[in-house]
Amino acid sequence: MAPTSPLCLQPKEEVGSTLDAVQLLARVTHLLPKSRENYLSRCVDLECLRREDTSPKEGQFPSPSSMASCAEEPSEPAAPLPAGVHPLEDFEVLDGVEDADAEEEEEDEEDDEEEEDDDDLSELPPLEDMGQSPAEGAEQPGALAREFLVSVEPTPAPAPAPEEWLDILGNGLLRKKTLVPGPPGSGRPTKGQVVTVQLQMSLENGTRVQEEPELSFTLGDCDVIQALDLSVPLMDVGETAMVTADAKYCYGPQGSGDAPGLVAVVTLKTAVDGPNLELLTGQERVALANRKRECGNAHYQRADFVLAANSYDLAIKAITSSAKVDVTFEEEEQLLQLKVKCLNNLAASQLKLDHYRAALRSCSLVLEHQPDNIKALFRKGKVLAQQGEYSEAIPILRAALRLEPSNKTIHAELSKLVKKHAAQRSTETALYRKMLGNPSRLPAKCPSKGAWSIPWKWLFGATAVALGGVALSVVIAARN
Repeated sequence: MAPTSPLCLQPKEEVGSTLDAVQLLARVTHLLPKSRENYLSRCVDLECLRREDTSPKEGQFPSPSSMASCAEEPSEPAAPLPAGVHPLEDFEVLDGVEDADAEEEEEDEEDDEEEEDDDDLSELPPLEDMGQSPAEGAEQPGALAREFLVSVEPTPAPAPAPEEWLDILGNGLLRKKTLVPGPPGSGRPTKGQVVTVQLQMSLENGTRVQEEPELSFTLGDCDVIQALDLSVPLMDVGETAMVTADAKYCYGPQGSGDAPGLVAVVTLKTAVDGPNLELLTGQERVALANRKRECGNAHYQRADFVLAANSYDLAIKAITSSAKVDVTFEEEEQLLQLKVKCLNNLAASQLKLDHYRAALRSCSLVLEHQPDNIKALFRKGKVLAQQGEYSEAIPILRAALRLEPSNKTIHAELSKLVKKHAAQRSTETALYRKMLGNPSRLPAKCPSKGAWSIPWKWLFGATAVALGGVALSVVIAARN
């Protein structure tokens, strides 16, 4: 039986990873000294058996190990190695001698014992390391493979640090910084919800301008300045944040130039769903519409006509929405008066925005409820004048002036429209004359009427009558 080679301890094992390969290499390194001793001892035993046969047969030769172990007997020279065989190569020596059954059994038992010794790894020496003692140089199995894998694996990139300031609009004019985060799972408010905040507002130099322990407003309805309406939806309930805003998001279009910005410390307390308009009572409708109208007035005073028109429109929707709750007659009167006010203010905002069709529709709605409303008549006349309809605008302004003769604004507007209308008529007359070839000069070019100046239509008629009489006389003569 061939000796066990240290490189063939696990001929059927498949190395599937770098860790297995390194562990196999360590085991091979441990086995080399012990395997070589076993190999040499087996070669000595085979050589001793071979000596018993005094006539070696053809094709037999002693192994290199037997030559080394039997060097004390110079009387028997060793046979040369076959060509291409390395001295330390592990190969099976062919023994052509017919041994007895007992000897073969002994060899088999010895081979089994040697194989068991080779398989027993408990007596193997530790892995040797140059310059270190065995205890110091010993390493845990697979440590080298783990170090190799760690060096090969890519190092994950560190997570980016969260930004301290959040640029809400991307232009650096409106920023938010979280001072105290909200509790986990608190959630953020959405458009249409009613939020309650604690507000401390100051100028950039630290001057306190406003402080509200509890301020409630509806998100997205433009009830407050844009800085709050845009930053609160990005906060969690229970969060405290600092908001820095440019003047244009605090004072409206008037906030420009050297107007300072604002710094607000906002704490979002609660966020609940907005009211259901169908379930509101009459007084609740009046209160809600009044709040929206006041917000619109504040925007109008800041010359923010877009937000003003939006607030007035929300107030009108709160008044005109269908109701499932009975409303008293007095409440209906209050709602009607409030609707007229909101429509008048809406028309004024639309007129400032040059939305003439929308403004004309708003004025017409007011006049449906109150035909003698002076503000609606005046604004309708102005809208028609802006559209160039002076002939329609002048009677409307005159009707408004009859209702309030002392109103100087109506007087001035009416006088201006009359002058514009006169200029328009003169321009139209000149245009018509130009289209007709300047008819004012035609009578001068007409020739004087003489004896032969007979109209052609009369001459043609007389000729026709004469020809008809001749034809009639010819027909009568033919019959006779």
